[in-house]
Amino acid sequence: MKNFQIPTREQVSPANQSLFDNLTKMAGSVPNLFAAFAKSENALGNYLTLGAGKTSLRAKEKEVVNLVVSQVNQCLYCLSAHTAIGKMNGFTDEQIIEIRKVNISFDLKLNALAHLVKSIAENQGHASEETLEAFYSAGYDEGNLVDVVVAVGDKIITNYLYALTAVPIDFPIAQDI
Repeated sequence: MKNFQIPTREQVSPANQSLFDNLTKMAGSVPNLFAAFAKSENALGNYLTLGAGKTSLRAKEKEVVNLVVSQVNQCLYCLSAHTAIGKMNGFTDEQIIEIRKVNISFDLKLNALAHLVKSIAENQGHASEETLEAFYSAGYDEGNLVDVVVAVGDKIITNYLYALTAVPIDFPIAQDI
């Protein structure tokens, strides 16, 4: 929907206004894609709760999931946002490109994670036995696998919302690869 209007604080429910206020305090503004969630009475709160949930994945591992899923789904908004967040978490521009290409030379454990995530995203949740074995051999366990699936689902939600709304990207645009 190319004419999807991003709501202002005054145009959303009181509950969403409170979430806007919290996001502004934490991030300095409400990202356009998060504002799009506020068109729904409950979606923004539900999405923020999902994203803030406890996980066995470290911040860098979550960014690998976010970048790989967004690359598979060709979501420029999320690639742009997570390039910026990836840098805040210590990744270099070169490392982010390696992550997006699923060819991580600087960390073999993250490489195994990226390959699993790519397979899950491309194959509707399926992964080869070889890919799963490489994931486990890299030091991950079954609990980590479950947390990876939740993180993939989280990122698919935003990728799909952007695909349907095409809200303006309010992050530096990610490099094309």
